[in-house]
Amino acid sequence: MDRRSFFKRAGVAAAGAAGATTLAAPAIAQSLPSVTWRLASAFPKSLDNLYGTAELFCKLVSEATDGNFTIQPFAAGEIVPGGAAPLDAVSTGTVEMAHTASYYSWGKDPTFALATGVPFGLNARMQNSWLFQGGGNDLLNAFYAKHGLFALPGGNTGVQMGGWFRKEINALSDMEGLKFRIAGLAGAVLERVGVVPQQIAAADIYPALEKGTIDATEFVGPYDDLRLGFIKVAPYYYYPAFWEAGSSLHFMFQLEKYNELTPAYKSVVEAASRTANANMLERYDAANPDAIRTLVADGTILRPFSKEILEASFEAANAVYADLTAKNADFKGVYDSMADYRAKAYLWFQIAEYNFDTFMMVQQRAGKL
Repeated sequence: MDRRSFFKRAGVAAAGAAGATTLAAPAIAQSLPSVTWRLASAFPKSLDNLYGTAELFCKLVSEATDGNFTIQPFAAGEIVPGGAAPLDAVSTGTVEMAHTASYYSWGKDPTFALATGVPFGLNARMQNSWLFQGGGNDLLNAFYAKHGLFALPGGNTGVQMGGWFRKEINALSDMEGLKFRIAGLAGAVLERVGVVPQQIAAADIYPALEKGTIDATEFVGPYDDLRLGFIKVAPYYYYPAFWEAGSSLHFMFQLEKYNELTPAYKSVVEAASRTANANMLERYDAANPDAIRTLVADGTILRPFSKEILEASFEAANAVYADLTAKNADFKGVYDSMADYRAKAYLWFQIAEYNFDTFMMVQQRAGKL
């Protein structure tokens, strides 16, 4: 069955179940209500995988409903700016939905960050498994409902790169006073090891790095970073982004509007979000290998974060989580679920997954693949 047929069936199933034996197909299609929404993306069109995931979602919803349910996507800056603005626009009813990283709104409540990912959290497979199978997204939606929101996972970047630095970072002492553009709860963690976190919109990162207003920036990974041209102004490319081991994006809906949808349309929205969610990670996994080769060929200097930096940051993260769980019941409920899942998942991954991957990586380095 092709994808269009699958979504078409999802769209008409609930609407046509009661009278499927007596109604002709055109009558069933006509029974679908006309719904028109707007979607505000947190990302510019130039980042074609991030913004393109919203476009794919809207396309699938329209195709599955014969154009009766249409959602028009708008890039960052077209209706509202990027960052936290799209989620705010949904909360206030300016738009019906958004596609964004929940952690942009962590300043309102740190619980928002847990939907996207937190330092030393879950990798992409674990994150998806926790959200869909481990009750994570249900817990998040109980929190989101307090803000008039409903959310469905809408993409994962996979483990990200640690960012671009104007100078080498060899020891923990090199982090002291470092002006680092970094989003979400990660900034609060790195602040504890001496970093000065900076919140800068995507469009403003390059000039800030070029002028020395900031010393370093993180964004996503090779594919997007190549497009943004950071190699021209910061030669050192560090890894991994221990603060974003598998960052999830979400489709955010105004709760009242989502609840008004028919069961058929809710099924379409869920199916479309699942497809878009998987598609983003697939695209990054396909594009990043060639992009990292290009970056290195262009002069990028790859460097791993030192064990000293990783261990100090890990301890800092645990201290932040201890503070937040003591003060914030919503954060504690979601964090405890994630942390319990993390302990079980990494126990399993180190048995079969890690050993197989490690063996194959050795073969790759030996030129046997």
